[in-house]
Amino acid sequence: MRRRVVITGIGLVTPLGVGTAASWEALCRGRSGVGPITRFDASGFDTRIAAEVRGFRAADFLPRKLAARAEPFVAFACAAARMALEDAGIAIVPARAERIGVVLGCGLGGLSLLEANCRLISERGPQRVSPFFIPMMISNMAAGLIAMEIGARGPNLTLSTACAAGTHAVGEAAAMIRYGQADTVVAGGTEALVAPTCIAGFGAMRALSTRNAAPAQASRPFDRDRDGFVVGEGAGILILECLDQALDRGARIYAEVAGYGSSCDAYHLTQPPPDAGGAVGCMRTALADAELLPENIDYINAHGTGTPLNDVVETRAIKSVFDAEAYRIPISSTKSMTGHLIGAAGGVEAAFCALAIRHATIPPTINLDHPDPACDLDYVPHKARRAPIETAMSNSFGFGGTNATLVLKAWRPD
Repeated sequence: MRRRVVITGIGLVTPLGVGTAASWEALCRGRSGVGPITRFDASGFDTRIAAEVRGFRAADFLPRKLAARAEPFVAFACAAARMALEDAGIAIVPARAERIGVVLGCGLGGLSLLEANCRLISERGPQRVSPFFIPMMISNMAAGLIAMEIGARGPNLTLSTACAAGTHAVGEAAAMIRYGQADTVVAGGTEALVAPTCIAGFGAMRALSTRNAAPAQASRPFDRDRDGFVVGEGAGILILECLDQALDRGARIYAEVAGYGSSCDAYHLTQPPPDAGGAVGCMRTALADAELLPENIDYINAHGTGTPLNDVVETRAIKSVFDAEAYRIPISSTKSMTGHLIGAAGGVEAAFCALAIRHATIPPTINLDHPDPACDLDYVPHKARRAPIETAMSNSFGFGGTNATLVLKAWRPD
């Protein structure tokens, strides 16, 4: 028997602010979180900008010793999970610990720590490497430490599906609840890749914007003058519960996770196929899972990276799935403000969809000054738009051709 799954808590650490309220307010104001890189000296790089999390103190959320050694991707996730649990007002009791899971998406984990230890070995020898190096670097440690902090003994997974990881995590977590493997799951994504090897690697692929003189205008999805994405960092965590449990405890419900789809292009390492077949199949699967038709969707949070290929192909995919309805549906890319959070993107963007439903507000796509003629849909340029939203779709497409789509809908008592 398939159980219904709802979102009862949200925690956000993003380049727009530390905390859900701060991030949402800045998003709706159309404020960019992109600025000059401060994590390292980027003066010799072609790209010298990123969307960094500012004003974050790990010690505000973690025990002192853990805060001192936790990598940013771990600290962001633990902080966002704590916020989400407090927001949900849910108590973790030992008797229910095995019914509570943690499922996160994360692309590369502690890349900065890996870089630092490679330098340490080269300069001072292997004996100088800390025993905490491997445990703090591996990408599943964020989910592991969240479970340790809250006492969650149910399923514990980390999905590393590149830019689709956060969306896959929410979808797979919802499936666990639907089919009885858990009653509550802490789900979402985390990432912290503002590091020299990341910026150099994406730069070598010519995937990054080099609009260094105007950071706030650098991320420009669907714009004619887009020149690549901007690396971002942060975490987006949701508390998912079975509906019956949420109702029994009188929880506030943001939205219902109604549908989930995943697919693979099986086409190219980094490029989407021109026919957008994988994205099309993924969206159609999510709609079918939600038992909805294209005309039922009120808002789409696009993958919308601001790269030349993605935006055109995603537009093509939306037209294929929605036909004439594509021109009616408001679409936005919140990456225009947050940058691309890689493994965290799907968790953050699912949270934005839930907040859009709750607040009847569609976030804008900023920097859409000269729309690409090939991208001719309603991308909600520049300013947020007030509108009732019953259903929202969130797309995430990653390297390796991996795709994930969520459909959220407003929860209404039957």
